[in-house]
Amino acid sequence: MKIAISAESTIDLPKEMLNEFDIHTLPYTIILGDKEFLDGEILPEEIFKFYEETKTLPKTSAINAVQYEEYFKNLLKEYDAVVHFCLSSEISSSCKNAMEASQKLKNVFVVDSKSLSTGIALQAIYASKLVSGGASAEEVYEKCLRRVPFVQASFVLKKLEFLYKGGRCSALSYFGANLLQIRPQIILKDGKMGPYKKYRGNMDKVVKNYCADTLDEFNNPDLEVGFVTYTTATEKMVEEAKTALRERGFKTIYETKAGATISSHCGENTLGILYINDGGESK
Repeated sequence: MKIAISAESTIDLPKEMLNEFDIHTLPYTIILGDKEFLDGEILPEEIFKFYEETKTLPKTSAINAVQYEEYFKNLLKEYDAVVHFCLSSEISSSCKNAMEASQKLKNVFVVDSKSLSTGIALQAIYASKLVSGGASAEEVYEKCLRRVPFVQASFVLKKLEFLYKGGRCSALSYFGANLLQIRPQIILKDGKMGPYKKYRGNMDKVVKNYCADTLDEFNNPDLEVGFVTYTTATEKMVEEAKTALRERGFKTIYETKAGATISSHCGENTLGILYINDGGESK
């Protein structure tokens, strides 16, 4: 059986890695004022420049059921089955739309990743390896579902401005963070983004402390793969994160930049470490 592994552009993987793991993607739409762009056609830096000049938050458009159905049908012309990973259903209506489209087709399996960015990538890469090992579409789907609750997806931000204006944090949290120069950690729990620890000071030091705290609390990682993913970051920030994963024993560490959709919600100077926290035991 020939199986396609698929995700939306919110998987935040560069083309080289998508090709390496044979992962297909469907892009979100980014809206800047009266102009529309597909995720992948516009860089995060262009989004931040637009915001700086207009003080208007970029908008993202959910993928609808018709788009998913057409996309899945095209994949099924070449493949016998599709296993598709969605941006968390608690963040976007796209997942519901993908599931609706899949019900009209045979052999299309939709996984609610309960995650975002390279938290989705971790699941899709695992699925790709299962396919390479000869697993059926049903086996890939069931094994991936079992790992969804263990995906550790978190990040630390320099500012809450984008989350606040996007309606994802309260005015009290926003103004308090600005006043005290707090750099909040955001964690995805049950697919929802929520504040967790709070840091203060230089982002290089903040990243170091955030990584240490995260690895200490979510301390049963599958050490095969870890991600350092960011919207924008200094070299020092990135190196602090990579060093933390390296010292913890991760065998493969990928450094990736968030795409336009994720960047539109998080803003500049946002960095996260992401890994599956099940010790590899669910594989």
